[in-house]
Amino acid sequence: QVQLVESGGGLVQAGGSLRLSCTVSRTIFSINNMGWYRQAPGEQREFVALITSGGSTNFANSVKGRFTISRDNAKNTVYLQMNSLKPEDTANYYCNANVYAPDRGTNINYWGKGTLVTVSS
Repeated sequence: QVQLVESGGGLVQAGGSLRLSCTVSRTIFSINNMGWYRQAPGEQREFVALITSGGSTNFANSVKGRFTISRDNAKNTVYLQMNSLKPEDTANYYCNANVYAPDRGTNINYWGKGTLVTVSS
């Protein structure tokens, strides 16, 4: 019953900014890492950014210096602040959360349905 819901996608001109949000519907599980991936038309899904439960972050080289990832544990929400957007950033952006399920005794990955970001030149 755990679900991830993304929001904030849309159309923006090159050089502009956009903030994506992803909220986990249930708090029954302990949330470990949360991250963002993207998939452009005709391309494979690629890693964008990750943040641990402790706040450590990691970014793909293509977005370093432009994107920022953060999380609000009280709201079970992760954000992706995208600045200085480029046309090549155009893609469907997917939220990912790794959680520990004590009833199963294992970690499980959950994915959102995605939100479309289109950057025009």
